[in-house]
Amino acid sequence: MTRAPRTAPRIAIVLFNLGGPDRLEAVRPFLVNLFTDPAILRVPFLVRPLLARIIARARTKPATENYARLGGASPLLALTEQQARALEAALPEVSARCFVAMRYWHPFSLQAARAVKDWDPDHVVLLPLYPHFSTTTTGSSLDAWREAAVRVGLIKPVSTLCCYYEDQSFVAATAAIVRRHVEQARAALEPGLRLRVLFSAHGLPEVIVRAGDPYQFQVERTVAAVVRQMALPGLDHVVCYQSRATPQRWIGPSTDAEVARAAADKVAVVVVPIAFVSEHSETLVELDIEYQELAHRLGVPGYFRVPTQNADAGFIAALADLVRGAISHGPGLCSFAGGGTCPAPHRDCPHVRAGAAFAAPVAPRLAVAA
Repeated sequence: MTRAPRTAPRIAIVLFNLGGPDRLEAVRPFLVNLFTDPAILRVPFLVRPLLARIIARARTKPATENYARLGGASPLLALTEQQARALEAALPEVSARCFVAMRYWHPFSLQAARAVKDWDPDHVVLLPLYPHFSTTTTGSSLDAWREAAVRVGLIKPVSTLCCYYEDQSFVAATAAIVRRHVEQARAALEPGLRLRVLFSAHGLPEVIVRAGDPYQFQVERTVAAVVRQMALPGLDHVVCYQSRATPQRWIGPSTDAEVARAAADKVAVVVVPIAFVSEHSETLVELDIEYQELAHRLGVPGYFRVPTQNADAGFIAALADLVRGAISHGPGLCSFAGGGTCPAPHRDCPHVRAGAAFAAPVAPRLAVAA
């Protein structure tokens, strides 16, 4: 393994993630932070704080019950820290340090920005642990980071990775995990029993997608790429969406509706949390408990769930290559392919907003220096 020379550049990698309550008493303030975000609750500014508290109050009890099932706290921070340490080790040619910036609970972007400034890196790479760009996730995290960096006076060259939904290494690592578990599921089922793969992503209100958010487009491109990489002829699969949180119309089909369809079709299911790269309440409770109970109640002949990537070696290697590509690209905005990859109608794509031309087909990742 190549070791970083003494003069190796100091690279600060900021990992963005959602965050989660670290104790049951934190559930309500976590929810208040979530629904106060203008990227999440898109209502007039004067109304938002009051409405956020009303929604948080209504959701505190069920959310607290869910986190109690997980031992009283979200596992997301610990898992993100594991990913951070693994990513540092996967970049031996530079002096890399990862900093975690959560959006709705500690450590927030302000804390991370102060730590980055104190470390005094030569270059900063902003790396979302959201493979797909959405204004509600990466976009919101980047807004929070910019504000924090200004507040602490952090002035360094910054490379911002917006997405990596069709990155070859990310797709290959994900496909390897999914294929392994699909094959295990088939081996556990009676011969001749059909199997369907449900690629389940977090949903969004349709109005956000219609406004130009590229999230659904990118999720569906990821699934298509993963299925091609898996190379399982005739694979029965569908993209579906979970975690509907408001009365609005959300993108579909919903995961629970697909579980019900599988019951009607008498097929077993393998559920893949395709837009999540760390375990948290929506995988450990919603998928592992709620949808599994639904499947059992409806008579689905088999229910299996693929784990998220967490610190999987292939996934970490993909992140390391993405960091190298971002450094090679230089300061500014970049995607896994270098420039913009979303069609112009997805006007909330940061490249489209910046006027970047749509690149089709997606270009291979930039070559990076060893």
